[in-house]
Amino acid sequence: MVDYAQARKTMVDCQVRPSDVTDLRIIAALLDVPREQFVAPSRRAIAYLDLDLPVADGSPRALLKPMVFAKLLQAAEIRETDRVLDVGCTTGYSAAVLAKLAGNVVALEEDPALARIAAANLGAHVVMAGGPLNAGWQADAPYDAILLEGASEVRPDRLLTQLKEGGRLVAVIGSAPLGKATLYRKDSGQITALPLFDAAAPLLPGFAKTPAFVF
Repeated sequence: MVDYAQARKTMVDCQVRPSDVTDLRIIAALLDVPREQFVAPSRRAIAYLDLDLPVADGSPRALLKPMVFAKLLQAAEIRETDRVLDVGCTTGYSAAVLAKLAGNVVALEEDPALARIAAANLGAHVVMAGGPLNAGWQADAPYDAILLEGASEVRPDRLLTQLKEGGRLVAVIGSAPLGKATLYRKDSGQITALPLFDAAAPLLPGFAKTPAFVF
């Protein structure tokens, strides 16, 4: 029988803290949210391993590796009054963690089956939104922070337009097997990009680079 509470503590102590995640609010949220409840029963025993965790058998969608997720959260500098858009929430784990950090969370998912699971997992604590991930969710924009729960091979320009002044967007940018965690910030109407650390993540639907025509 897996001791999930101990596994959660081990994840934080051995994966998150050693990666320079020092924000105590993030640490507390990761310790509080039961990651194993957001994946298929067949995956629960490995819910706290150092990997991108598929949410269901046969699905390409996954929860971000704990270290990558935690470092992106820290880079986003989420405040208790912030409105946050969680792009690609899958079964709702990331949104559940964000709900402990922010004042308002909108969880966006385009897969209807995953969205139904997320809605059941999250209840009334988070606003669920359904639609193409790369379009964001204009209805509740602008946002103080936007997180992409997966990789993008291109700059997410449509999402960047939904940031308010001073807003931040964090994502893994680049192609597999290795990308770069990146912080985008909107200041005086201009978007700046700051590379943060090397990271890999599953590619989100709608964020692939358009294939170049080759003669």
